[in-house]
Amino acid sequence: MAKKPKSAEERNYKVVSENRRARFDYAIEDDIECGIMLEGSEVKSLRTGQAQIAESYAAVEEGELWLVNSYFPPYEQAKTFTHEERRRRKLLVKQKELAKLWSATQREGMTLVPMVLYFNHKGRAKIKIGIAKGKKLHDKRETSAKRDWQRSKARLMKENR
Repeated sequence: MAKKPKSAEERNYKVVSENRRARFDYAIEDDIECGIMLEGSEVKSLRTGQAQIAESYAAVEEGELWLVNSYFPPYEQAKTFTHEERRRRKLLVKQKELAKLWSATQREGMTLVPMVLYFNHKGRAKIKIGIAKGKKLHDKRETSAKRDWQRSKARLMKENR
């Protein structure tokens, strides 16, 4: 059977960086898509696909949402107009969503974790922020055991066909 050609939306969607540990370390309750204020060399650097958001977090400070400790490598061709690699970057959300995020972080144990950094179908850099609560060690073990059981159950079903 011939493959269908991808639509324009599917072709242009490109994941730059993913925080895979986020779902293991945190119980994600909700997520919000945010825009990012970037400089020109940061966008070029993102297009090479080497950014890292694994050790970063988001914070609401003075009525604004910030991405802290994310790493965007320097873009070699931008010699004079380069950017700081680990600077704080402002995230763009609506006022209503910002109020929701602020109230969530004020509750006990809630934090804002960046999950995926990507370019959407329009070519704009976006980041998905999860409202999360930290897991305890026994919760992590339970998640791991559940994932192993699902894997072995799928294997058994495949063998019994």
